[in-house]
Amino acid sequence: MQVSKYLKQYRIPFSGLAAGKHEFDFEIDDKFFDCYEHSLVKKGKLKADVELQKQENMLVVNFHIYGMIQLSCDVCLADFDAPLDFQERALVKFTDEDWESNTDEVLVLSKTDYELDIAALLYEYINVRVPYYSKCTEQGVNLSCDPEMLAKINVDSEEEQEDNTEEKIDPRWDILKNIKNN
Repeated sequence: MQVSKYLKQYRIPFSGLAAGKHEFDFEIDDKFFDCYEHSLVKKGKLKADVELQKQENMLVVNFHIYGMIQLSCDVCLADFDAPLDFQERALVKFTDEDWESNTDEVLVLSKTDYELDIAALLYEYINVRVPYYSKCTEQGVNLSCDPEMLAKINVDSEEEQEDNTEEKIDPRWDILKNIKNN
């Protein structure tokens, strides 16, 4: 699969649109996330409802993204589906000037541009929603951590605590114990 060819479907050709509101729907699946090598999300099934409001010198783009993404639990290591449902907004300004960088709030396009590529925006919006610490019981729906894995973790941690409680003193220091008695 060629990444650039696949991501072309996430472009909105706005040049032929009349001023006013226009609606678009996009499906986001595993193939979308495969296009981004370092994506935090590897699997998911989401839908993006995009409302584009075309004005003379700018576009206002409202996103409603919802569906499921697959996360790995940081406690029991099980994969689980986590629901996402959120809204975002992007402003797109047109200019003839050389504008070096976009800001978080405003994207800048040349007046000669004819389409808006939203793939990077969708990717960013979704990956920002991935929690720093994923847990089945917190992000999943009616889920609990894998009991077998939790039991194994508890056994391992108990063994580690037992090892730590036995003082391991270097025999060379044993002679110092006798000093305080004199």
